[in-house]
Amino acid sequence: MEPLKNLFSRDLVDWTAFHLQRVAPEIDAASFTDAVMTRLPDLELKARAQLVADALNDRLPREPERRFPLLRAMLHPDEGEDNDRGSDAKGLRGWAIMPLTLLVGQHGLDDFDGAMALMRDMTKRLTSEFGIRYCLKHDLARGLRIMEDWVDDPNPHVRRLVSEGSRPRLPWAMQLPALMADPSPMLLLLTRLRDDPSDYVRRSVANHLNDISKDHPRLTLDLARDWAKDAPPERLSLLKHGLRTLIKKGDPGALEIFGRNAPAVSTSPLRLSLSRIVMPDTLVFEAGITSLADHAQMLTVDYVIHFRKARGVTAAKVFKGGSLTLAPGEERLFRRSHAFRPITTRRYYAGEHSICLRINGVDQTPACFDLTP
Repeated sequence: MEPLKNLFSRDLVDWTAFHLQRVAPEIDAASFTDAVMTRLPDLELKARAQLVADALNDRLPREPERRFPLLRAMLHPDEGEDNDRGSDAKGLRGWAIMPLTLLVGQHGLDDFDGAMALMRDMTKRLTSEFGIRYCLKHDLARGLRIMEDWVDDPNPHVRRLVSEGSRPRLPWAMQLPALMADPSPMLLLLTRLRDDPSDYVRRSVANHLNDISKDHPRLTLDLARDWAKDAPPERLSLLKHGLRTLIKKGDPGALEIFGRNAPAVSTSPLRLSLSRIVMPDTLVFEAGITSLADHAQMLTVDYVIHFRKARGVTAAKVFKGGSLTLAPGEERLFRRSHAFRPITTRRYYAGEHSICLRINGVDQTPACFDLTP
């Protein structure tokens, strides 16, 4: 798969230079291209976006009243919902928008309202979720007052920006400490967006809810319980995605919202296909699960591996297993496999590891195995 950094390619730079020259013929677009391409190959994705933003900042007029109209004129005229297409002779869209939003957020706050309006226009061509965070960090209350009107915007990308741009822990972006400390200013806006007709918007609300759960789990559960009342299927799906971190941790309150109460089950000893694993290899494990309840039970069955770390302690990692419903007295065999192979996000250490099933948040008796990286 091609590296993500290649989203910022020579083609993107050339189209940006083309439209820079189109709207401001007096600017030397060739020097812009040279300044970017000299350094671009050695940089990763975020640094490439910043490099383009910095090169534009060096060449465009500094005054917002002169700069903003030029940036707006560089945008593609198509404001349709399909903004995944790249730039062309008509204007910039797709990933060429990200540096423009950084430019406005980092250098345009002397005209706060103008910057917010430009973010709204830019997000229709990709997203302004990275740049608008500078506005919210500068003046959160003022930014959210403006975004209140965007909740009813006919364009789903604008409505999504209300939720996505204000996520406290948005990946790839700077965090918003004020909303990490107190997410309450966002709750009404998220509530208004929870039943948005666009799945694209609802998924952003779910991701925002998941961000909140990492700092305020009890607040998140209170909100989720309220949202779950008489909820349509689309909202229940949103809640399941939004509570995924709490569900994965086996939080009883999160599981209870979806009918996963404390399990009344017995499990047979966990059987492992290998007692000693030499990487790369795959461990197959299985256990019988028997219902002890007098009613049908909905069960979420995940598995937890306790990985040995450098100092000999272990750290638990939860992996998705599956869901099943058991009738009274029913027994079901749960069988899964886990591949142990080198990956960039984990370092393996030799020694004893353990694995167990987690059923509706309750860990069952573990089984041990030795691992040799």
